[in-house]
Amino acid sequence: MNPFPRKASLSAWSLVLSLYTLLAFHAPFFHHVLGHIERGFNGVLIVISLTLLILTLNFFFYSFVAFLGRGVGKGIISFTLIGNAIALYFVNNYEVLITDQMMGNVFNTQFSEASGFYSFSFILYVLFLGILPCVYVFARKVDYGSWKAFGIRSGSSLGLALVIAFGNMSNWPWIDRNSTELGALLMPWSYTVNSVRYYQAERARNAKEILLPDARFTTDSRDVCILIIGESARSDHFSLLGYDKHTNRFTDKDSVTAYPALSSATYTIAGVKAIVEPYDRSELYEILPNYLYRTGADVTWRTSNWGEPPVHIEKYYTKETLKEMFPDADERYDGILLEGLEAEIRDCEKAKQLIILHTNTSHGPAYNTHYPSEFEVFTPVCNTVEMSKTNPEELLNAYDNSIVYTDWLIHSAIATLRAMPSVRGCVLYVSDHGESLGENNLYMHGVPMAMAPREQIEIPFLLWTSDKTLHIKPLDVVGQHHVFHTVLRFMDVDTPVYDANMSLFE
Repeated sequence: MNPFPRKASLSAWSLVLSLYTLLAFHAPFFHHVLGHIERGFNGVLIVISLTLLILTLNFFFYSFVAFLGRGVGKGIISFTLIGNAIALYFVNNYEVLITDQMMGNVFNTQFSEASGFYSFSFILYVLFLGILPCVYVFARKVDYGSWKAFGIRSGSSLGLALVIAFGNMSNWPWIDRNSTELGALLMPWSYTVNSVRYYQAERARNAKEILLPDARFTTDSRDVCILIIGESARSDHFSLLGYDKHTNRFTDKDSVTAYPALSSATYTIAGVKAIVEPYDRSELYEILPNYLYRTGADVTWRTSNWGEPPVHIEKYYTKETLKEMFPDADERYDGILLEGLEAEIRDCEKAKQLIILHTNTSHGPAYNTHYPSEFEVFTPVCNTVEMSKTNPEELLNAYDNSIVYTDWLIHSAIATLRAMPSVRGCVLYVSDHGESLGENNLYMHGVPMAMAPREQIEIPFLLWTSDKTLHIKPLDVVGQHHVFHTVLRFMDVDTPVYDANMSLFE
């Protein structure tokens, strides 16, 4: 039996949904507003104006979509309600901002990573804040009215929104200063508008890969470089860089050079792009593996992660591909990236070889699931995805164990090359970005660079080579763009692209 036997006018139905959206999903929005406005009449005016603006815009959206789409429109509205609930869960539990960069993370996240965020609270958010209101959306019969009423209703709501906006012209500077946070917390506009912004930016950046000038190798020595791209590693959690917990218990005996470094972004897509690109620019230039492959090197990309720029080589292996190649390997951990590595190097017929290992070891929130049990050296550990509700020390222990496992991966790559005296070897390790672990109530990463905390941008950069004739520069701080030119220097590549100032080798 339908609890709503009578039809509601489209205006009343839309107003109910607008009020619900305001009350259910905008507590973080107004929490930010109240924390950044001045006390007094103008502050009250800002709050009232933003409240009316949210109501008006959502009223326009719900009535417009429902009138034109009818049943399909109700489906679209239900999708946004569930989307609002999911977005609110992440905002409340991980203190994230739903920016275009964050939507890039969402679109480039595979299910295996996304499933790590699921919890009982997540189910409650989706069920009570998302699905139950959808029942009302479909159960409530609606009198859609005439086209004339549609025009009056749409014009009036848009007109009211403009009056509110232009009536607050004196407060536009305040809104502009806080536009990133406000836009990232406004439902459903945060994830819908920023999804469009992300795809527009991606199309513009990746419309065409800009090829670099032709290069050549000036020596025929057997050179093997292993580039390990880390995930969410912080420099202040590496004992090689001063951390008081012994997280580098493997590489501290490998004579590595450890640099504190700064990332170019706080999310994987842009961080990985910076690691493999030649210039710090927004355009997509030919990346390191593509460039060396075109120049004649043997290039392999092994990954348990995602988010890299387009890779144009023959040997691109995901962990699923590696599992097929090595059935006895444990695909749960990044150790699978090392399977068959020694044989691949020994069987290579080319003089120059680049191997990239793109890891996933320290990606939250479930740090304790990214390393085998024998690497759980710091206990007890956090075993919940609700990071804000766990014991801070347990969260740090789980994260630090993931760093220990990362250190073992780096050491294993070094040991593989060290065991081959006929090979001139080099290993580089650099993380894509850092990670917040509860500092200032922030967790994980993805905060826009303009306001990113140091925990999300200060990363480790490790360098090792078997060639004792190469002198490593004693720099105080380096960046991700040093990778491209350091590899070119190591492999003796003659190209106008090479910048000696950006190489870590003299």
